Amino acid sequence: MSVVVVSWNACHHLRNCLTSIRREGADLVREVIVVDNESADGSPEMVEREFPEVVLVRAGRNLGFAGGNNLAMERARGPLLALVNSDVVVHPGCLQRLVEHLQSHPEVGLAGPCIVGPDARVQGNCRRLPTVWNNACRALGLDLLFPGVPFLSSHEMRHFRHDVRLEPEVVSGCFWMVRKSAVRAVGPLDERYFFYMEDVDWCRRFREGGWRLVFLPDARATHFGGGSTANAPIRYSIQYHRSNLTYWDKYHGAAGRAGYRALAVTHHFLRMVVRAARRGLRLGVTDASRHKLREDVACLRWLLTGRVVE
Repeated sequence: MSVVVVSWNACHHLRNCLTSIRREGADLVREVIVVDNESADGSPEMVEREFPEVVLVRAGRNLGFAGGNNLAMERARGPLLALVNSDVVVHPGCLQRLVEHLQSHPEVGLAGPCIVGPDARVQGNCRRLPTVWNNACRALGLDLLFPGVPFLSSHEMRHFRHDVRLEPEVVSGCFWMVRKSAVRAVGPLDERYFFYMEDVDWCRRFREGGWRLVFLPDARATHFGGGSTANAPIRYSIQYHRSNLTYWDKYHGAAGRAGYRALAVTHHFLRMVVRAARRGLRLGVTDASRHKLREDVACLRWLLTGRVVE
């Protein structure tokens, strides 16, 4: 098995990630490949100094999630590939459980573990493919108002407790194990996304190619979140919408792209109104809420005008 980690300015998280892989993968991991997307925080130097067994690839520029993983997968030699985010820590037995399932189920092309946050709460990495309806549920906040109702739970499947094995439409890309032969058949990650939605696109292509996807609740990992995106939160929020527009255009054409844009505008406008009202009434105003309001304003401006103002 080969492990692939793509990193951008996430030195502390990357160190913890590689430490967990070293600890848990001794008898399983053939190689660990880290692709550094031109970090400026000392990440590549840390890898060279503290993890000499790791193959470090300096990309020379920021290739994004898709580009970085594709670069590493081209070099990987193992029949199974674990694609692990730099801000993920692998739990004991996780890699072993994923390997065992793929080895005993040749029809499965992609498997994912149960992902928990640093507070040990399940993050929810099983998703549905985006539709007009589940995007409308997200835009209007129906998934938050009625989290236990499957029909209203949006693409994030807030109703699913992640405690049983499932074959979902999408497994979140923070931690995958994939079969290299399936990757050859399906093709690499679509680099037009740069960041976000490449996981949805890839899972869709796996399923369309006849490969099964599986979620294994008894394999676990912690995802701290924001390992790279915290360096430029508003930029990445806009990138989220840019990637969604790419996805909708790819699979649903101009009408789908326009529909997504309308729902995204509605979503941010409603959030902005609610946050502005709470701010005016001095209800729960925090640094985090002020940042979220700035984020809503920035995303709304970009969706309407194409201008980026951070």
